[in-house]
Amino acid sequence: MTDGGALPDPWPAPRVHDPVDVTVSLPGSKSLANRALVLAAVSDGPSVVRRALRSRDTLLMAAALGSLGSDVDTADADWPVTPGAFDRDADIDCGLAGTVMRFVPPVAGLSTGAVAFDGDPHMRQRPIGEVLTALSALGVRVDDDGRGALPFTVRGTGSVPGGTVTIDASASSQFVSALLLAGARFEQGVDVRHDGKPVPSLPHIEMTVAVLRERGVDVDDSEPNRWTVAPGPVKAVDVTIEPDLSNAAPFLALAAVSGGRVTVRDWPASTTQPGDELRSILSLMGCTVETVTGGPDAGLRVTGPERLQGVDLDLHDVGELTPAVAALCALAEGPSHLRGIAHIRGHETDRITALATELSALGAGVVEHPDGLSITPAPLHGGVFHTYADHRMAHAGVIIGAGVDGVLVEDVATTSKTFPDFAGFWSSLV
Repeated sequence: MTDGGALPDPWPAPRVHDPVDVTVSLPGSKSLANRALVLAAVSDGPSVVRRALRSRDTLLMAAALGSLGSDVDTADADWPVTPGAFDRDADIDCGLAGTVMRFVPPVAGLSTGAVAFDGDPHMRQRPIGEVLTALSALGVRVDDDGRGALPFTVRGTGSVPGGTVTIDASASSQFVSALLLAGARFEQGVDVRHDGKPVPSLPHIEMTVAVLRERGVDVDDSEPNRWTVAPGPVKAVDVTIEPDLSNAAPFLALAAVSGGRVTVRDWPASTTQPGDELRSILSLMGCTVETVTGGPDAGLRVTGPERLQGVDLDLHDVGELTPAVAALCALAEGPSHLRGIAHIRGHETDRITALATELSALGAGVVEHPDGLSITPAPLHGGVFHTYADHRMAHAGVIIGAGVDGVLVEDVATTSKTFPDFAGFWSSLV
């Protein structure tokens, strides 16, 4: 897939020589959009997902739900969704979308057809076994080869008994969200209990709970490591998708790298998105962070410092921000330590090893730990920054390229996963 047309590969990352002063509007949140699409497909009537992100991940989700029997109209900016009978065999392409691979199988359990799942080669390495084991325990037949990975087939009977299930969600919060999103449609609902190391990215589970409650679903999350969804209807609700705050990371980082100013429009006053944590992270690195109210540039404004400071951060709950933060740490003037992120080894790629490899190749002093990275800044030089088919790695590459001459980002088109024409948009700013 290309990003805004044919691009050279590796792609010369634009170098910024002067402080920038730009205002940007970002596409909608992938995490919110795909949750909204799943709930719309299992709701009690038609609804509209407004300002839906049009990206590979969301289009794969729309196609998956359409294959099951729902009608998802992606022709315009607002996507009408009409639930349908899940009464057919289907082949689901997960691509590189973890939300499709994990959120759709519980919905497929409600089908009367055989629903086969597969995806890109990289996707076959990402964990899904806990979800499949949980579905089997809840009364869904799953055929796989025992690896707990793609490919596999869900053979539904039109209903799911549901009930109580214990899983280890320490590899991904999506394991919990997947079961909660479809749980109201199970005959007994679902009672999900986590047993294992702390669940990463808890804000994403809080996001799932919030969107369920918006649709009238009874969710009890009062007990740590336990989430109960009562059986009942999912109310059809029209929603407007917030900007993707994790996608804001490279743009706000541009202010930090250049010592300039970047404003992201429409930053929500209150949100469950993990990307909201960028406000405090960038403040700790020496940036000035302020909210702009009123006028066409209302949003979040970040102004970069004269010298970027190193940080010691536990990113356990916001692991998806690690690549962008690590890139900034490599450009800072002091050492940094990023901890609590062992789970990002199971993301689109092993992001800890990938970051250590690529930042070291450009001259940074990086020590890889089981659950994080220690980064000692050193003079960086140009070279090829490999992305491993991972959009967040591409973000890290362009951030380094903004501060270092001669950085070439391999497969920058992988950013189309959550931001169509990212490369063209980035070049227009830099």
